[in-house]
Amino acid sequence: MDARARLSEEIRTGLVERRRSAAGVGKDEIGDAIRREVDEKAMMLSAGTRQELVDRIEREASGLGPLEILIEDPSVEEVMVNGPDLVYVERAGRIERVNVEFEDEEQLRNTIERILAPLGRRVDELSPMADARLPDGSRVNVVIPPLAVDGPAVSIRRFPGDRPTVDDLVDWGSMTRDQAERLEKEIADRRSILISGGTGSGKTTLLNALSGFIDPAERIVTIEDAAELCLDQPHVVRLESRPPSIEGRGQVTIRDLLRNALRMRPDRILIGEVRGPEALDLLTALNTGHDGALSTVHANSCADALARIEVLALMADVGLPLDVIGAQLRRGIDLVVHIARARNGSRVVTEIEEVAR
Repeated sequence: MDARARLSEEIRTGLVERRRSAAGVGKDEIGDAIRREVDEKAMMLSAGTRQELVDRIEREASGLGPLEILIEDPSVEEVMVNGPDLVYVERAGRIERVNVEFEDEEQLRNTIERILAPLGRRVDELSPMADARLPDGSRVNVVIPPLAVDGPAVSIRRFPGDRPTVDDLVDWGSMTRDQAERLEKEIADRRSILISGGTGSGKTTLLNALSGFIDPAERIVTIEDAAELCLDQPHVVRLESRPPSIEGRGQVTIRDLLRNALRMRPDRILIGEVRGPEALDLLTALNTGHDGALSTVHANSCADALARIEVLALMADVGLPLDVIGAQLRRGIDLVVHIARARNGSRVVTEIEEVAR
């Protein structure tokens, strides 16, 4: 580490500790403190170099380090770090490498620690993976060696403060006006809808947009691994799962939350994604008066989505035969909507299929 890097780390470390110990210290105050420290300790450097140092330390102190400049770019949809010197972003559905690097693996690991620590998460050799949600709603996933062979890997999926509405999706060509009007009627009629699609196809965005059709007078309970949904209705209860602690205790799964949600007198249940045995609990709820639910699932088509729900329900391992689960599925889910990513990076609703009884 060169002299300038050591100076940067010394100033940053002191300021971060000061910020943690001083409640209510904001970004502007930290920026002023950084400028004072740099002017005092690096007065031999030119004004331009000092400003570069100030900018660098501000990014470091924010917790995201070199990634801060990418997170501040509204065109960036996802940030992917494959190692200290391999950083990619997704813009308008296309992935490209960017000229952003960490000095070394140690700086990357320090950045990961600063990202996760305030969120109550951590990674180490015993727990080398972590999922978390940043204060702005973005979702972060971290994998470190030995699972990540070439160095720590970080993925940050950004979620803008203003979520797209159905009208926005129509304007962008993601769905037609006829599709939007049909889905509005289906939701008003309390039909249970499953949204399917691949990774990054826009399932959560579509789910969030369709939730706007729910009557504001209804009580809505949302259940997610990492809270991404942002509903405008006034009566919303947001539930988020919790991984086990380092000691292996305290885990709360989507299945646990779904079972509890049924006791909360919900008018609507929204599940961010069905990916495990909670599929059986969802089908049970849909067949016992909790209609009008909305959820998503990873699948390649509407037909595949139903088959995947059956497989996930079997993971509950309660001994139910497949034909019984299939009957529950056909009576519980009314409609499947499939959204896919086109070759040009756009997301498009390609199918809306009624489930045959």
